[in-house]
Amino acid sequence: MSQMTHCHSGVEKGVKQGGNPIEVMGLLLGRPDPTSPHTLIVTDAYPLPIEGFETRVIADDEDVVNHMLSLMESLENTRKESFMGWYHSHPFDVGVHSHCFLSQTDISTQLQWQRAEDPKGYPFLAIVVDPLRSLAKGNPELKAFRAYPPEYTNPTQNQCPNGEIIHEEQARLEQWGSCWSSYYELDVEYFMSSGARNVLSTLTQNFLWMRTLGTTPSCEAEARDRHPDRVGRAADRIRKFRPASAGAGGGGAGDTPSALMGSSSRGGSGRGVGLGAASSSATPKLGEKGGKSAAAGGNKDEDGGGELAKSCQAVIEIATEKLVGNIAQISKRELFSQS
Repeated sequence: MSQMTHCHSGVEKGVKQGGNPIEVMGLLLGRPDPTSPHTLIVTDAYPLPIEGFETRVIADDEDVVNHMLSLMESLENTRKESFMGWYHSHPFDVGVHSHCFLSQTDISTQLQWQRAEDPKGYPFLAIVVDPLRSLAKGNPELKAFRAYPPEYTNPTQNQCPNGEIIHEEQARLEQWGSCWSSYYELDVEYFMSSGARNVLSTLTQNFLWMRTLGTTPSCEAEARDRHPDRVGRAADRIRKFRPASAGAGGGGAGDTPSALMGSSSRGGSGRGVGLGAASSSATPKLGEKGGKSAAAGGNKDEDGGGELAKSCQAVIEIATEKLVGNIAQISKRELFSQS
């Protein structure tokens, strides 16, 4: 929540000055999860007095460095966590794709942090916030990343930071920037305290019901434009698989229902609305977005049920969104119809 508030303040400040929204930056406080060493828990965020434009937010000013050092010394005596990440905003015009990506400047900054902090046992991550898209969609739009070492070469051609393979260069550039091969995305989950959950529940019940009734995400122009492409990609992935023979395991094409059940039981992406914490894997491992190729000698099927399960899950998500959208539209028509 503090990250979103800070990023929105940069938007408001730039607009009030008669110009473009301003990019802002801050540091993330947290710790590695003791029960899952490849998971990072972000517990707090601290804004920095840094502003910039067009993917250029750099913490190299002497006053900023002194501010960071003073902040670190103060928190060492009051908090058990340490700084283990940074965030900044990309307040660009709302388009088809999110503006959550790392620029060349961001990659350089992230590599400096990783070289300095990773050896100390605090793997450093970068979070990019798209404040204008967050406002337009009514949901926090942010993504977490880590950079590959400069000497690393991805053995999978055209693999984007989220693990998706996009063959069209222009499509990769539009979605992930010119440095799409130099970093990978981390899965993000949100959590909150019981008190914060009660407050959010009350606000949702008492004040946000009008937004729910007034909007249907699946009917927005962006969703309609992307729908054919999503269906086409899912169909192409499904076509790669052939039903098992009737004698193999006695199930015929029985692999598909099992994959569907496996995908469904995992509960999807687990993405929810919270108060600003990222639980993210610190190194590319199996099951992470963008991390499949970095795990040497791993079993592709040990996490996520393999490519078939992922393909089936994509179909389930598309069908669910369409079904929920249709139900919402029918409900609104029945509730508010004049006849």
